[in-house]
Amino acid sequence: MFAGSDAGAEHWATIASLIETAKLNDVEPLAYLTDVITKIVNGHPNSQLDDLLPWAYAEKPETKPVA
Repeated sequence: MFAGSDAGAEHWATIASLIETAKLNDVEPLAYLTDVITKIVNGHPNSQLDDLLPWAYAEKPETKPVA
C-alpha cells in the first residue's frame, strides 16, 4: 500500500524482517543494519554472507544487546 510497487513492498518486508529478527536476537537494529551495510559496501565476501545474519551478529562479543 505505501511501498509504491510490489517490488518496493518486497524490499520493505525484507528490511522489516531483518529488524524484527535482530530484536529477537537481542541486537540493536540500527547498529546492526549500519554495520552490515558498511561491511557490504566495503567488500564483505559473498562466501561469508551467513556471518552478517542477525543471529551470527548477536554472537559477536563487541555487539551490545537491546536495552
